[in-house]
Amino acid sequence: MRLAWPGRPERPAAPATALVLGGVVGLEGGAVVAATVIPHAGIAGTVMLRLGFGSAGLIALGRPSLRGLDRRAMSQVIAVGSLLAAHHLCFYVAIHKLPLGIAVTLEFAGPLTVALAGSRRRLDLLWALLAAAGVAGAAGITGGGRVSLVGIVSGLGAGACWAGYIVVFPRLASDRGRGGGLALATGWAALVTVPFWLASDPGRIFTWRTLLLGAVVALLCDVVSYSLQSEALGRLPGSLFSILTSTEPAVGALFGLIALGQQVSLLQWCGMLAVVAASIGATVTRPPPVEAPPPG
Repeated sequence: MRLAWPGRPERPAAPATALVLGGVVGLEGGAVVAATVIPHAGIAGTVMLRLGFGSAGLIALGRPSLRGLDRRAMSQVIAVGSLLAAHHLCFYVAIHKLPLGIAVTLEFAGPLTVALAGSRRRLDLLWALLAAAGVAGAAGITGGGRVSLVGIVSGLGAGACWAGYIVVFPRLASDRGRGGGLALATGWAALVTVPFWLASDPGRIFTWRTLLLGAVVALLCDVVSYSLQSEALGRLPGSLFSILTSTEPAVGALFGLIALGQQVSLLQWCGMLAVVAASIGATVTRPPPVEAPPPG
């Protein structure tokens, strides 16, 4: 229910497509900020800042209840939270080793695999081959640019975690609600990250600049993006939502170029756009269900 001041006209709701794109901008903008934090806080420190601040914000928004949190529900929280922690650690290694757009493209291999898994249609095989060629071109494997094996493996690892999240999260959301389930899982993800943070010079995060930027990363990636995309999910068909979020690799590449000065070759651009096209094609021809916003 929306509240309006007496005597004042209620503001029209923002277009749902703008909300989705705003969420994409929030995710990629947060990744840009995270890339500047990593040299000062380290990979684990940056993830700790994001998950620590992010879980606090999501708990405030979702207000999850611990009532009825039985063994089954707790196992779901642990599974989703562990996937989130692994995803963030892998993804931040990827954006530290690769241009942002390339890292996001590799990450997108995960949800594309889920969308196409089990299909026997020839058209879906075409999308899978197009996506595989795009990933190879974007990563520089075909000679399109600098290759970082650690970055490539980490990006694909983040995609695998994202795929697992897509499969597992709906079970948690059906029991605890989308907001409450994500808040609990993010809190567990923060706890999982603590040992990695403690093992990597933990005091590096305790400067005002690093703490402030870490809070900005959490605000953009978790609170703002999640809030916008959750609102849009209730007002858009799942297929259109998937098409709009498929722009993430291209948006990431543009942000990396503009904000970080990251150059990519023409072949790598073609690879990223091929992955975007494969994602859109798979959505249009066989719309996958959208049960959860991407972890980012």
